[in-house]
Amino acid sequence: MPDNGPAGHLVTRTNVLGQPLDQPSLVDLAIAQIRRSILSGQLRPGQACSLRGLAGQLGISFIPVREALRGLEREGLVVINPGRSALVAPLDPEDLRSLCQLRRRIEPELAASACSLITPTDLDAQEHRLDVASQQGTPPHDRYEAHRELLRALLRPSATAWDLRLLQMLWYATERYLRLGLDRLDHAITQENPTDGLEAAQHGLLRAFRGRDPQKASLAVLHHVNWAERTATQALAAAI
Repeated sequence: MPDNGPAGHLVTRTNVLGQPLDQPSLVDLAIAQIRRSILSGQLRPGQACSLRGLAGQLGISFIPVREALRGLEREGLVVINPGRSALVAPLDPEDLRSLCQLRRRIEPELAASACSLITPTDLDAQEHRLDVASQQGTPPHDRYEAHRELLRALLRPSATAWDLRLLQMLWYATERYLRLGLDRLDHAITQENPTDGLEAAQHGLLRAFRGRDPQKASLAVLHHVNWAERTATQALAAAI
């Protein structure tokens, strides 16, 4: 929080590096930017990650980039070899199955209790966010960010902080596969908006939670995870 300085001026509190306490560190910023490049496919599965190359693109030193890659390794998005070279994690059908199996063990149970705790106002806010994100010209990254925020908002009322930390990693890791699936397969739905399949799934979740029925909300989340896995698995098979 800001403190009052001399003559009533506000002085922003900073850490030992002189950075405002309420701003993300260079490592956090690097993680967000590199993660975004991986999820979008700009950094391709199996592609080498050059510390100095990434540092130059981000306009920072290679030290925070190195720490960012270590953080992304913990998320399963990057593989760091013993020789310290780093690669974007490859897409693997077995990894996808493991990710979705973990989600099936966690999300339906949370949904069953969260559906009676989340408020209609919260659901309205998420529906509005999705409507804005679905407008023509919205970048794909913003569409998927809205999707992750929807999942987080739906499950948050019954989730612990550790639940949300783990789920966020699972959502990021699954998203790479889902994007591949929607990019390859959803052109059958529409040539103009390949994320229509995602939007239909999102509104299906909202309808289930509005009903406030624990069993239906749990099944809706389970079906959503199954849909994501099926969509991505078909795309992976076509890519091999």
